[in-house]
Amino acid sequence: MSVSGPSGLPALLSLLFAVAIAFFCSAIPIDDARNRLLAKEKMMQLGGRLVLREQEMEANEKLMALKKAEMTEAMKTQKFPPSMHFFEAKGLIEKSQVFSVLKKMPKGAALHVHDFSILGGDWLVKNVTYRPYCHICFTPTGAIQFKFAHPTPPTLKPSNCSEWILLETYRKQLQNVTEFDNRLLETFTLMTENPEAVYPDQGAVWSKFESIFFTISGLVHYAPVFRDYIFKGLQEFYQDNVLYLELRAMLFPVYELDGQVHSKEWSVKTYEEVADEFARDHPGFVGLRIIYTDHRIKDVPLITQSVKVAMELHAQFPRTVVGFDLVGREDTGHTLYEYREALLIPTLQGLRLPYFFHAGETDWQGTSTDTNLLDALVLNSTRIGHGFALGKHPAVMAHFRKKDIPIEVCPISNQVLKLVSDLRNHPAAALMATGHPMVISSDDPGLFGSRGLSYDFYEAFMGIGGLKADLRTLKQLAMNSIKYSALLCTDKTAFMRAWEERWNDFIADLAKRP
Repeated sequence: MSVSGPSGLPALLSLLFAVAIAFFCSAIPIDDARNRLLAKEKMMQLGGRLVLREQEMEANEKLMALKKAEMTEAMKTQKFPPSMHFFEAKGLIEKSQVFSVLKKMPKGAALHVHDFSILGGDWLVKNVTYRPYCHICFTPTGAIQFKFAHPTPPTLKPSNCSEWILLETYRKQLQNVTEFDNRLLETFTLMTENPEAVYPDQGAVWSKFESIFFTISGLVHYAPVFRDYIFKGLQEFYQDNVLYLELRAMLFPVYELDGQVHSKEWSVKTYEEVADEFARDHPGFVGLRIIYTDHRIKDVPLITQSVKVAMELHAQFPRTVVGFDLVGREDTGHTLYEYREALLIPTLQGLRLPYFFHAGETDWQGTSTDTNLLDALVLNSTRIGHGFALGKHPAVMAHFRKKDIPIEVCPISNQVLKLVSDLRNHPAAALMATGHPMVISSDDPGLFGSRGLSYDFYEAFMGIGGLKADLRTLKQLAMNSIKYSALLCTDKTAFMRAWEERWNDFIADLAKRP
């Protein structure tokens, strides 16, 4: 048979390939080839190139023994928390020995969290709604609104709100105050015993999700509560071994008891004051930064104005207001491309306004929403919020990797908001396996029933990373949160040194574990 000439080229290539395979298989035992591939994959995964110290290796053995035991048991019982809805898995997670280790781990920074969703509703119900001069009213649809005022404010018409009632007086009229407070708590959270029935689709869960912010707004935007909320939020993350936060904040007007309304500048200064006060009594706390945000449901002229406000705030508070983002459900909001003229204003004026865009938080491949990832790249986004759909955009993914632009992975948020049901199938699993730059964050822990970052780290470590993820993965994720923060380089260096001291203490304790 002749294999010469163009027509015989495929046959020649096939023959050469067969010969090469035969030589390869005869020259290299299959076990050696297999081990080389496994070693290569291990090097490629997130943290795979880190070299552990002897004590870290001992700690890793202890941690992985716990992890393997839990996963082996889960394979028998078929009850594996990352494969379950978080609301149903939370109790199991809290019993996990791996989780108890992760709570003690110094996690660095939380880079993707929203201002008034970092605290659970318990504090709002049991503390804030019992404060003097707290009023309540009810809309015809059953929604609740709150307002602090003295004396009781009149009901302005037109309004969907009933008359304002002093909450203290209202509670005295009730037969069962505990039942009322429990109903309030249900209003302040997405948590429910039957999440699949209560939230049958994304529309249902997003509707409740955004209604919570509307309901609590009259509470958290009252100046004394505003201050206390920030402090309590910092405290909750600090207790979870998180030393620095970057908050997405819309900076809605904050009001006083007499009705006085403060400016956005006042709010930023208050964030600074509370963070400074918190740092004085909490050793190692690094600080708080604000990413100014607006809602992507707004029309272009309003976002144009918001970009200008962001530029002004960034110029006035360069160390505190570090950039701009758009929030809200991507599938029903405007795309980045539709906002392009507004978002290009800083560049056209020769100014730098860092962007931290939510992008790719969708399951709908090929839609206009799906292209937000492309436009986030073109618009030089510093980080990518969620990036859930990134694996469907290989060219964009390659550019992000080349430019070292990380995605902010929020496992529990992605599951609760119904992008993925089983976190073992989260698209970040493939990205983690190839060492794509990423950080882990918690998005809206107060609304999801979690706290700080530990629950999301558990889901990422056990579910997304699987058995391949070990101490190297955790260490890399923690260091990434510092590396990819909006801190100045000098501040990052100091933060990294402080984190390493805490990390070494954590490792020493873990290595001693029986």
